[in-house]
Amino acid sequence: MQPSLRTDVRVASLETADQYRLATGLYTDVFGYHGSDLGLNANLMSALRKNGGSSIGAFNASGTLIGFVYGFAGTDRSGAHFHYSQAAAVHRAHQGRGIGRMLKLAQREVALGWGQIRMRWTFDPVLSRNAFFNLSTLGAEGMRYERDFYDRDDTDRLVVEWDLTRTADPYAGARTATPPSALAERPAVAVADDGDSVWVTVPREDTTARTLRPHLRGALERALEGRRLVACRPLDDRTSAYLAVPTAEGTAP
Repeated sequence: MQPSLRTDVRVASLETADQYRLATGLYTDVFGYHGSDLGLNANLMSALRKNGGSSIGAFNASGTLIGFVYGFAGTDRSGAHFHYSQAAAVHRAHQGRGIGRMLKLAQREVALGWGQIRMRWTFDPVLSRNAFFNLSTLGAEGMRYERDFYDRDDTDRLVVEWDLTRTADPYAGARTATPPSALAERPAVAVADDGDSVWVTVPREDTTARTLRPHLRGALERALEGRRLVACRPLDDRTSAYLAVPTAEGTAP
């Protein structure tokens, strides 16, 4: 297990029925899921931990569960194998303090322990703060856009992949690139395309971004043709911009 990045927080695999119940409660509270169809099952979390998956908690100094992440062994139609991280939840009072990164790094260690060298997960593309964490902080890449990922309306997601073993990031230079300032003068979802790299803007305010989802959907789908999303950078206090660059040689499609 990856050592904690903060001395006042401990990360560890969840291994008891009581811990699973606390995690399911935290999951419900953080995401606002109150229907039984969206809840977590303690037996499932136990089974995942023992069969190629992960079930990891973050505890504060008093032993209170303040975050958790879980996932499972996955494969796609091409035969690629990976660890699929289904969800990470951090108590609202502790968000923005590095807990999510600690959980993801611990999950990385668990995945490697199972022999899984890549990790995938999804996030809502209108949430630019999540995009910055996934792409610019962790160093994952957006690989494709999935419409209605959960087979219900308004659940579009970006699928990201994180290479758990590489020692050099082929997209390192692009991740710190500065968006063209002219984008700030364009419509709410704007595109700057130089033939290789593509910038796509998104409002930083979630509610505004959601109303523009159909426009963002089309722009990101086109940007991902032969490319990967490698960064989400602030343009100004109202707008962020995704950067898509040509897929690096040797990267899985």
